[in-house]
Amino acid sequence: MTDDYIKHQYEPILPKKDEWPVVRLSKGRKEFIQQVVASSSEKIKSLTGNQVQALKEELEVTLYRERMRLKQNPWLVDPDDEASFWSGVKSSLLAIGVDQKLQESDKKAKYLEILTAITQRYAEEIASNFKHSHYKMTRRIVTFGFSRLLNTSRVKGFKSIFSNQYSLQDKIQIIGETDQLRELASKGTIVMVPTHFSNLDSILIGWTISTLGLPPFIYGAGLNLFNIQIFAYFMNALGAYKVDRRKKNQIYLETLKTYSREAIQFGCHSLFFPGGTRSRSGTIESKLKLGLLSTAIEAQRANYQAEPEDPGKVFIVPVTINYHFVLEAPSLIKEHLNYTGQERYYSESDEFSTSYKISKFLVKFFTKGSDISVSIGKAMDILGNYVDEKGNSRDRHGRPIDCKDYFIANDQVTVDLQREEEYTKKLGKRIAEEFHKINRVFSSHLVAFTAFQLIQRSNEKLDLFSLLQLPEEDIQLPFDDFMTACGKVLDEIKRLKEGGKLGIAPHLEKPLEEIIRHGLENVGMYHAKRPLIRTEDGHVITEDISLLYYYHNRLDGYELEKII
Repeated sequence: MTDDYIKHQYEPILPKKDEWPVVRLSKGRKEFIQQVVASSSEKIKSLTGNQVQALKEELEVTLYRERMRLKQNPWLVDPDDEASFWSGVKSSLLAIGVDQKLQESDKKAKYLEILTAITQRYAEEIASNFKHSHYKMTRRIVTFGFSRLLNTSRVKGFKSIFSNQYSLQDKIQIIGETDQLRELASKGTIVMVPTHFSNLDSILIGWTISTLGLPPFIYGAGLNLFNIQIFAYFMNALGAYKVDRRKKNQIYLETLKTYSREAIQFGCHSLFFPGGTRSRSGTIESKLKLGLLSTAIEAQRANYQAEPEDPGKVFIVPVTINYHFVLEAPSLIKEHLNYTGQERYYSESDEFSTSYKISKFLVKFFTKGSDISVSIGKAMDILGNYVDEKGNSRDRHGRPIDCKDYFIANDQVTVDLQREEEYTKKLGKRIAEEFHKINRVFSSHLVAFTAFQLIQRSNEKLDLFSLLQLPEEDIQLPFDDFMTACGKVLDEIKRLKEGGKLGIAPHLEKPLEEIIRHGLENVGMYHAKRPLIRTEDGHVITEDISLLYYYHNRLDGYELEKII
């Protein structure tokens, strides 16, 4: 991976909008939804063994969970008829149960009608509302708006509003395997899988895709973001389909997976966050959610079945988004510490709860000197093997591989859910490995990691939670000790870079004291309480040790703690 970054706008790969699969999909939206409904219903039938009692129980469990969701965690974006719909489902189930005249076959037919109604509702909610005219307008708005903010922050005076002195590429650096990504986008279907730290990620990735001249991607975005008017407009226009993480029932999950699989098989470039949600701890995701990830494997197998001679190939492209600071960090780390190791309901952070708040954040972000980089990793096939510029799979020794062989039994491509489950686990592991390789270390990561490790070392008898309860005023690090430790960690980071195990930002090549100054200026720069500050008397202190822990975690997984 190179540290050079994009400084110009690419020409679009597919200049004719009618050739874009996402456009063709939007034109046939109704038919596509019906296809998703039919496939989802069939999958639920197979999971229940096509047995009446099992189907009834699945519907009852879904009803119970949905009514609990409405009671405990309603959102503004929920449809107005949500309560009445589920009341209707309850009435229908009760009516079937008390009707003594119904034969088993009649009961089954009525249960299937309810199943179809539920999957229809889910599919309509999930489906993207992509419109090409809105897409072009949104792309211009995002580029123009971000550019104006950037130039207003760096060019003084009234003329700054109209200045083009600085471009977004000066602020947001796109690095890595960009040429390969563009090449493969014309040869197969891209499934982009980024890390996820902030609600800002979706817009940044959308802008990156546009900047690289790639066709529009469909992507899964949390339904909660559609509570926010400005986000809802942009994400609808950019092709987002909606993912409601409150819904844990089997019917919804199968409908969501079916939508993703059918869209990939249709040829739509897709994007989803395999971590499932924003990283609460600040660490790079290592244990990924495999539900949507499995749909890429299912789509590839289906392509081999449908077009044995010329199947569309699916390419997996990992991406890391690298920030100096994350707006939502205080609430994210609080959630992580409150619910570590537990699968519980959590309330969504309210930092992005209104259009005003997100607008205020964007203004403050661009008036700071902080940078972002988007690192594009090497493309892989659905088994995690690297592919070359022509899309051919290669093993670890560079020898060609035919992915079709992985799906063949008795000389034909077969469906084997257990086999594909293992493939999904393997792919998830490979993506997590690539995340760490293409992670780009910033000065802020360096200083936060070093400082927290020094604090931990000086309080070895305390466990993590006791350590995080130390009064911040009692924590002081002599600057000379801090700088010496930073130097040791930096040397190891550079060694890891030489081994291809991570990437570093160009500013980490500067003199150590300048790197530390830059890191202290940027780490958590937006927060009211700063994770690290250098005092006038030459000490390094923290105003919020939990926040310091969050930013420290970005370098978790590299065994750098052994250096200090």
